[in-house]
Amino acid sequence: MTRPILALVLFLTASAAAADVAAIAKNASEWRAQNEGAILSEFSDLLAIPNLASDAENIARNADAISASCTRRGLSVRLLRIAGAPPLVVAELHVPDATRTIGFYAHYDGQPVDRARWKSDPWKPVMRDVEGNEIDWQKAKSVDSEWRIYARSAGDDKAPIIGMLAGLDALHHSGRQPAVNLMFVFEGEEEAGSPHLAGYLAKYPEVLRPDAWVLCDGPVHQSRQMELFFGARGTLDLELTVYGPGKGLHDGHYGNWVPNPIVQLTHLLDSMRDENGRILIKGFYADAKTPTPAELEAISKIPDVEPALRREFAILATESVGKKLNEAIMYPALNLRGIQAGHVGDQASNTIQTEARASIDFRLVPDETPASVKALVERHIEGEHYKIVRETPDAHTRATNAKVVKLEWGSGYPPARTSLDLPLSKEIADLMTEAGHPPVRLPTVGGSIPMYLFQQPDNRPVIGLPIANHDDNQHAENENLRLQNLWDGIEIYATLFAGLSAD
Repeated sequence: MTRPILALVLFLTASAAAADVAAIAKNASEWRAQNEGAILSEFSDLLAIPNLASDAENIARNADAISASCTRRGLSVRLLRIAGAPPLVVAELHVPDATRTIGFYAHYDGQPVDRARWKSDPWKPVMRDVEGNEIDWQKAKSVDSEWRIYARSAGDDKAPIIGMLAGLDALHHSGRQPAVNLMFVFEGEEEAGSPHLAGYLAKYPEVLRPDAWVLCDGPVHQSRQMELFFGARGTLDLELTVYGPGKGLHDGHYGNWVPNPIVQLTHLLDSMRDENGRILIKGFYADAKTPTPAELEAISKIPDVEPALRREFAILATESVGKKLNEAIMYPALNLRGIQAGHVGDQASNTIQTEARASIDFRLVPDETPASVKALVERHIEGEHYKIVRETPDAHTRATNAKVVKLEWGSGYPPARTSLDLPLSKEIADLMTEAGHPPVRLPTVGGSIPMYLFQQPDNRPVIGLPIANHDDNQHAENENLRLQNLWDGIEIYATLFAGLSAD
């Protein structure tokens, strides 16, 4: 075959494939438009079940409801269990002769709520229009895609569960079948830090080892474009307590003579990072992996939303180590979560305090680990002439050391990142583009999720595909989901289920 003919054949083949993907998305959209009422009813019913990870009775109700929804769709369902943990819902669709399995993950638990701060009951879903007026969507002649449904976990993270199930319905209606096995894994304690996820993966390796994972958690890009993320920063938290005199002292009598722990603490923190966010701890960046050319190229194509974000957040300047937001989060960070010492305002007193506390979290990037960061930080603190202790120091320790600090480390977990150059990375991005939803490709998200667990044991590909709106108020009061985000999610899930290749 001559090169021109071969090129024409390849072009026609690619065009046919793209047309087929577009048809899948179009069919899913048409099916959704005809079934919005049923989709929203199922979504509302799931949102109405309280879902705190610590609420064992209602967590079990959530797991049972999701299992029943999966069973109705012909999926093979198992509830995996570990003592003291919410059940892990695993639903599978086995395709004859399929040679690979793709796992799709979401979680069904939600953050705690402060009911007093909510406009309505967090577990009684309410629909509101763009002006914030309540809508009886069940009696409405049509549903506006800009309406939002308000309830805990509307965006984080029950929307993907309903989106995936509806995507399967749309696929079934079109008569299409996936070329890959599909595994759906729904966790019940992600918002509690996933303390048993590693245990589940270790106990059920024959079940929870698909060839690749798609994590369906989080919001889309601030530009409203759908996104793919290929990494997440690791995390490590630290509580510091610096000690002053053994009892509170009058600052007029003893100020400038007795060491003030608030001053000591602020100087210690100032030695660890500057106002621009640069970490000053010696060697901290030594293990930080430099972004690849593919990652830098992807970052350069991300829509610029920084001017809009500055207006939304009412800030003029940013602390970004001289870089744009999406490049800055490719690097580690030291964030000061809070300081506690003495009182201010009407409660202030002329007292030299006995101690001052600070709470810090570190965001880690490849190839940093919690252990390597911990060692660097402690070496730095010792270099600032502090005596490090693990328990509250006694009077002798305080009297025999000029500076004493108690360190309480969290366990933390490492970062993870999947290459943008992998065939699966390109395949998913191409399918989304052909379906009419070209994704923003983020080499990493700034937050921390335990992606590394899903990569084990042999560095399997893990890619994030969120669908919730970026302004969904996740973790806060009045959490919501913009309906168009759910509609888009249904299209993309159906497209991936049908479009992912067999190898």
